[in-house]
Amino acid sequence: MALSLLCPLLATFLFMQTLADTSCTTDCFVQSRAAYYPNSEQNGTDVGACGFGSFGATVNGGDVSAASNLYRNGVGCGACYQVRCTNSAYCSGNGVTVVLTDQGSSGNTDFILSQRAFGGMAVNTDAAASLLALGVVDVEYRRVSCSYPNKNLTVKIDESSNNPHYLAFVIWFQQGSRDITAVQLCETQNFVCKLLDRSHGAVWTTGAPPSGPLSLRMLFSAEEEGDETWVAPVNNIPQDWKAGQTYDLGVQVDQ
Repeated sequence: MALSLLCPLLATFLFMQTLADTSCTTDCFVQSRAAYYPNSEQNGTDVGACGFGSFGATVNGGDVSAASNLYRNGVGCGACYQVRCTNSAYCSGNGVTVVLTDQGSSGNTDFILSQRAFGGMAVNTDAAASLLALGVVDVEYRRVSCSYPNKNLTVKIDESSNNPHYLAFVIWFQQGSRDITAVQLCETQNFVCKLLDRSHGAVWTTGAPPSGPLSLRMLFSAEEEGDETWVAPVNNIPQDWKAGQTYDLGVQVDQ
């Protein structure tokens, strides 16, 4: 009788522990440290390693960050994290949500925040000044979904592009908490697709882009192995695409 009671209890405990471990992969905070860009004003940098340009300094209202390990060779570009400092004398409970737009580390940190974001972890302006004076603080962080209300995924053609010989671009306004791990460029007439290279950061390139209007296919991958989804935008990149231009893809993701 004792054994028959023990087995269901053990099974229930293991099930609840599995649920706890699963939820912790997305909801639990990780202990770390954060610094801030000492040579910036309020926003981030427009020469960040992700290749976002000025967008990388001002997106999310300027609440942006460089990262070390979380950069993941560029896969982490555009990911959003809730970061909150742990000193109760200065820090708010919610902290700040930042977008990764650069790579870097300082003083064994995972984040180098914009000054705006660093001060945004504080409870008020006086506390923000105290945090900035410290320079490096203990923090805890977790990944969260990015949100860009009323914005679609948008392609920004890099200035180095030269139609029809070379195409490079980044993708702006990526919502949700997945990573873009692959991009295909497809001809819209015969539907032949070409897998693009990630040259650096979030920059996708090809030395011989197909002719005509171009359709993208983007692979969105979650942290869980095998959880992947291809997304095909509504709008195409026009045949006469030009360096420096942006093109609304007419679709958004929320996962």
